[in-house]
Amino acid sequence: MVAHDKLLAPTSTTAKAIPITIVNQMQADKVVKKLPAAQRAWAVGQDFDGSAGSFVALPAGDGSVEAVLCGGGKAPAQVNPFIIGAIGPRLPKGTYRFDECPCDAGLIALGWLLEAYRFDRYKDARPCAATLMCPAEADRTDILRLADAVRFARDLINTPAADMGPAELEKAAQELAQRYKAKSRIISGKPLERQFPMIHAVGRASAGAPRLIDLTWGPARARKVTLVGKGVCFDTGGLDIKPSAGMLLMKKDMGGAANVLALAQMIMSARLNVRLRVLVPAVENAIAGNAFRPGDILASRNGLTVEVGNTDAEGRLVLADALDLADEEKPDLLIDMATLTGAARVALGPDIPPFYTDNDELAGHIAGHAKATNDPLWRLPFWTRYEQMLDSKTADINNTGSGGFAGSVTAGLFLRKFVTRAKDYVHLDIYGWTPVALPGKPYGGEAQGIRALYALIRDRYTG
Repeated sequence: MVAHDKLLAPTSTTAKAIPITIVNQMQADKVVKKLPAAQRAWAVGQDFDGSAGSFVALPAGDGSVEAVLCGGGKAPAQVNPFIIGAIGPRLPKGTYRFDECPCDAGLIALGWLLEAYRFDRYKDARPCAATLMCPAEADRTDILRLADAVRFARDLINTPAADMGPAELEKAAQELAQRYKAKSRIISGKPLERQFPMIHAVGRASAGAPRLIDLTWGPARARKVTLVGKGVCFDTGGLDIKPSAGMLLMKKDMGGAANVLALAQMIMSARLNVRLRVLVPAVENAIAGNAFRPGDILASRNGLTVEVGNTDAEGRLVLADALDLADEEKPDLLIDMATLTGAARVALGPDIPPFYTDNDELAGHIAGHAKATNDPLWRLPFWTRYEQMLDSKTADINNTGSGGFAGSVTAGLFLRKFVTRAKDYVHLDIYGWTPVALPGKPYGGEAQGIRALYALIRDRYTG
């Protein structure tokens, strides 16, 4: 795969680059009519009409590309910047520049890089041949930072469980820690069983032993930001086994872990003034004679007893133990990310992850950053009345909600019971996957919400 710094060249006033002009639909006919005869005939033959995402490469006399017209739709300032940037991999080899950017230039450049992603670990893929000269008004260093982190998350999620089990996820986290000189520790075996009984219970039936990955970075006196990511490397559903169709994408059930590790990479790369901690319970929810069972009552790290209503609701069990550890430090901001419920997809579809927080002001900031970064998130409520759906007759709490309603909300409420000391807590129920390719989002594993969260943390803790 081509390195991002090769696809996004530094801004230059002297280097030659092929100009890309963004043309809206009302301008298209007029612009095309003013072209030299050969180029006009070519543009007409290509049916270029200025619609969003359309483009035409205009030939020079020697057959090379002289210029590009890119469709900006009816109102380029309102179009998704990734639609414009997504033309990059479809252009011939060369270096290009935008004459001007009617919408966010940084997002156009980022969309260029995100569209160029190829997962080529197991199959050769045609690389992007076109290079973009970074727009002068964009921050090339930050764009590369974001694109590299998104690639990291996508690669982790796209890798099948045979090559991305708990041990391999640990290795990826350890390599990240080494790159940025973060401290790391791994808790497994008997210590895990004693200290984190629900993580151990969920993962004990797998040949890949369960473990808790714990990374710390940054000044000890800086405000604490803690990220917790669900690292279920494959989910059979356990004894409440999924049907075969339900297992096809379960390599992505560690998408929460992939996303928090990628977010951590952004934070460490930017050297934000925070004391960062990353916790990843890494397990496989497998089936064997020692698998945990429906009806079992598990002891949790914080002392609550949990009745297992369904072994396929395992993500919240491993997150609960990790959240309790995270909460001990009373972090300024505690964020968890998890591919947690199908109910979230029913409510909002694959593109828009819900987030939960009790802090209305913080929720407004998250929503604002989500919009500004073209990284959609939508707030859903910690609706307290639904806590009664988690009641158990034999334990303090059940891991599944009764009645079949509000599955994403009740999962969030379950997790919130294990967070009592953090100043602010945010839970994200992500999908981690793009089922149908979109501009800047190829089919497959996806980073969701982390660019918005990075912007939030950068703005909140700058200075």
